[in-house]
Amino acid sequence: MGSNYDDLEPLELTHVKTYPLASRPSKVSLDDFAQPVTGEASLADFLASMPNVLAVKSMRQIAERVLRARELKKPIIWGLGGHVIKTGLAPLIIDLMKQGFVSAIAANGSVLVHDAEIAMIGSTSEDVDATLSEGVFGGADETGRLLNDAARDGAADQIGLGEAVGRSLVTMQPKHQHYSLLCATYEARIPFTVHLTIGGDIAHFHPNADGAALGATTHTDFRLLAELVKRMNGGGVYLNVGSAVVLPEVFLKCVTLVRNLGYPLAGITTGNFDFIQSYRPQTNVVRRPTEKGAGEGFSITGHHELTIPLLAALLKTT
Repeated sequence: MGSNYDDLEPLELTHVKTYPLASRPSKVSLDDFAQPVTGEASLADFLASMPNVLAVKSMRQIAERVLRARELKKPIIWGLGGHVIKTGLAPLIIDLMKQGFVSAIAANGSVLVHDAEIAMIGSTSEDVDATLSEGVFGGADETGRLLNDAARDGAADQIGLGEAVGRSLVTMQPKHQHYSLLCATYEARIPFTVHLTIGGDIAHFHPNADGAALGATTHTDFRLLAELVKRMNGGGVYLNVGSAVVLPEVFLKCVTLVRNLGYPLAGITTGNFDFIQSYRPQTNVVRRPTEKGAGEGFSITGHHELTIPLLAALLKTT
């Protein structure tokens, strides 16, 4: 029996055009493949053994841009979320800062909480599920007093919140200050800007909270970050690490402010590091600031405790 379909035959393949395989440009070749390493391999050997494709290729390109920015003396700004502190990465970032690979840090409010607690007692990140029902989540006295007193003093002195908290922490000489980004940046006179959503951090409901002081100091930090973004023109780098909402929004506003005032902002590199790629970082960090030939953006997907040590290793061995 023949087909049940009238006037319908399978397409004839006899005249399909082909070409020699070797004549075709291809995206991947043996030169890009990974190479096994031995137990005696050095760190440089291991890094060189990775396949030169996708995320590894992007990571190498980011490292090259950071190295170039250092040579050009252009800002290398790290935008950090609190998760970066909670995954134990502060020592790596402090070391990179000493090597000239971090020229400024922008942080959301949770970074203040976790970094200050690490400096004071060497631990952080309470069990929210266990404390929320008791009504004691976020009630640590020392944390609330430090951050809010610093904000009030900073407002009086007309300085930013990051500088104010760093100053207060260093003055306290906490036991673990060598693990603190706030202490390290303050002592090195490297800008540390903090960008709050008032009501979004535990310190905002402590008895000594002062909304006017918090607002004034974080607004000063916004203006400081905008000045740093302005200086990115011609080779600067902005890396967003672990902030899915606040810092991407703040960075975009800095970009538009700089351009609104008539300053050029091109030749920049941006990158987003997170274990998922969210809308705002992808749009407000990776794509929009670099479009129309203004630069290039990269996305690295993975856990910070893996990707940031890898980037640090590339920077120090390249």
